[in-house]
Amino acid sequence: MKPLEGLLVLEFAQFLAGPSAGLKLADLGARVIKIERPVKGEACRQLSIKDLFVDESSLLFHTINRNKESYAANLKDSEDLEQVKKLIAKSDIITHNFRPGVMDKIGLTFQDVLAINPKIIYGVITGYGDKGPWANKPGQDLLVQSLSGLTWLSGKSMQGPVPFGLAVADLMCGNHFVQGILAALLKRAKTGKGVLVEVSLLESILDVQFEALTIFLNNGGVLADRGNVRGSAHAFLSAPYGIYETQDGYLALAMGDLNFMAKVLDVDLGEYAEKKTWFKERAAIREILSEKIITKDSGYWIEILRSNGLWCEKVLDYNQLNNKAFMGELKLKQEVKNAEGETLITTRSPIQIDGHIFTSAKAAPKVGEDNEAICNQFLNN
Repeated sequence: MKPLEGLLVLEFAQFLAGPSAGLKLADLGARVIKIERPVKGEACRQLSIKDLFVDESSLLFHTINRNKESYAANLKDSEDLEQVKKLIAKSDIITHNFRPGVMDKIGLTFQDVLAINPKIIYGVITGYGDKGPWANKPGQDLLVQSLSGLTWLSGKSMQGPVPFGLAVADLMCGNHFVQGILAALLKRAKTGKGVLVEVSLLESILDVQFEALTIFLNNGGVLADRGNVRGSAHAFLSAPYGIYETQDGYLALAMGDLNFMAKVLDVDLGEYAEKKTWFKERAAIREILSEKIITKDSGYWIEILRSNGLWCEKVLDYNQLNNKAFMGELKLKQEVKNAEGETLITTRSPIQIDGHIFTSAKAAPKVGEDNEAICNQFLNN
């Protein structure tokens, strides 16, 4: 039995943050029904990456919405809205990421929904909260990464701001959303009352930076120095921490005693024997390490470093990663199938409970694919 089996979630959310949270809940056993507009469905169905589509919906949509059902309803239509309210009365959780004010117009605010279902857990994602001048600004991942200062932590100083290659604000917000919902389930179990859960992209991405921001706030407002040398990987960590080019690729070096590493690599770092120099002079130290490490291939250095207890790893691309034995040994991929029998390969839930890996064979649904079944179970009686 999956831990969230028996819970019914209505997902009014779109794009990534809210639906990624729904995916996590579904992986853990909750029944997640997407409430979508008829015909076109959720907007993310047409937001593609590399112009890849499956059964008229983007592959991006499929990656975020597997193992869910779809109920098509026009929330501006009174009859459809009444049907949705009947579903709300039988649900445990509803989630949405509409801009502030949208649910007021529809008549589905937290207070409205409490009147329908006093034990509902009502989850809301916004870009910047629901009050103040930022409330109605678009909560988009790149914009939030940029606004939050995150883009100044990666790369070299000469590069200017460097955004993450993933929608990290959306994804972390989705994870925080799940944490809040799970906490709300515990609170409801104690009180028997409905709970409001609110998160925002801005607050989530600031929380991700708690280490860097705490350093900044307690260090006289000194900005992070990413440096301009090869090997930079963390604005606040000393040498050797970073990525170094080898003859056949790249090698990642984590923390380590530089004096010992110098002996193992056979380089002269005598000028930097004092630990207090390892951060201040990290550019010069990384340059020396880079000149040595590029003379051999990655495997050569990994064998030497690991045998001496130093932390290192080869830097892989997706092809190399996919060929690693642990991808199969840990069952890190799964196959899902849609209603038309088409199959997709994707990742699985990273959570194991009592040694059980959570997978599901159901791909993302078509718009309204489950209307008939949902009506027969919940609405036609």
